[in-house]
Amino acid sequence: MSSHFHAIVWIDHHEAKVFGFNASEAEPLVVRTHLTGHHGQHKANVSGAGHLSIDRDFFNRVMAALKDVGAILLTGPAHAKLELKNYIDEHKPELAKRISAVEALDHPTDRELIALGRKFFKADDRMHAQR
Repeated sequence: MSSHFHAIVWIDHHEAKVFGFNASEAEPLVVRTHLTGHHGQHKANVSGAGHLSIDRDFFNRVMAALKDVGAILLTGPAHAKLELKNYIDEHKPELAKRISAVEALDHPTDRELIALGRKFFKADDRMHAQR
């Protein structure tokens, strides 16, 4: 990924879409998990039922895509975005400091995702400049 300052990540348990962007361009990168099967729902009172373990290789490859980014917005449906955030907190605290927010987001188009990232960071950058 090039040296864009801002990035938005949309992640589920199968893939992560990482867009480094500025006001006029965006660079996409898709990282896919190597695990097969579906991520199931947790079943009450059944140890480990329906829950895949964290795919460390997948998360490490997503983190590698973000290594040069200055500010990150993590998005996605369900729990994958929070699992990634917790994994980054634990394994790359210097990267964790660059996460501006974590937001729930269903399945936007790439264009919608980039527009959301630009809108978010336009406000976020303005708020940080006032401090």
